Amino acid sequence: MPEIPTGKGAGRRTDRDLKVRVKTARKRKLSSTLWLERQLNDPYVARARAEGYKSRAAFKLIELNEKYKLLRKGMRVVDLGAAPGGWSQVAAGVTGSTDEHPLIVGIDYLEMDPIPGVILLQKDFTEDDAPQMLIDALGGHRPDLVMSDMASPTTGHRATDHLRIMHLVEIAADFAIQVLNPGGAFIAKVFQGGTEHQLLHDLKRNFNSTFHAKPPSSRSNSAEAYLVAKGFKGRQEE
Repeated sequence: MPEIPTGKGAGRRTDRDLKVRVKTARKRKLSSTLWLERQLNDPYVARARAEGYKSRAAFKLIELNEKYKLLRKGMRVVDLGAAPGGWSQVAAGVTGSTDEHPLIVGIDYLEMDPIPGVILLQKDFTEDDAPQMLIDALGGHRPDLVMSDMASPTTGHRATDHLRIMHLVEIAADFAIQVLNPGGAFIAKVFQGGTEHQLLHDLKRNFNSTFHAKPPSSRSNSAEAYLVAKGFKGRQEE
């Protein structure tokens, strides 16, 4: 008969005891094992699954929206780097977008499963014809929010990764400045380490306010942060 634990703390299991450990399989790299272990122990992954979101990233937009009031009923939204679709899901729910009257357009070079109320384009946003395709998908209307969770594959070299993601942010910001409705907003993923001076200058010239934010659902050991610009003034020339 197994021994019954007694004494102080008997029968209780700590968070450390409950943490899932994943053994390294013969054909699985250590980095893959650590990623899987992190996923299995991530409360936001569990919440996303329980609440029907495509990914844990949905909570980043939810938290940013709670703080900065970026989304509202009836607004049009462009989602750059949309896969797997968590941000588009959140935006569709808040704006009231439907399949009959879609207000959200998402774009990614990766294939995505359909999302109610969202037009999805499988396309690399950096291609020359992508911006016009997005506007056409919105029926020629200008968006009220451009959001970008785009990121390039990381190299492990922080300076290189920073340059790569800043290139994507600059392309996204230029698109936002070209197409947003007056009063509109822009959100983009960046890496901590500072937004490039010229980009920040352009955003401050074209928007009433700019912020850097790291939502609670962004992993504490991640270098990612988000750049938020609100109150688009209409494109301002130098």
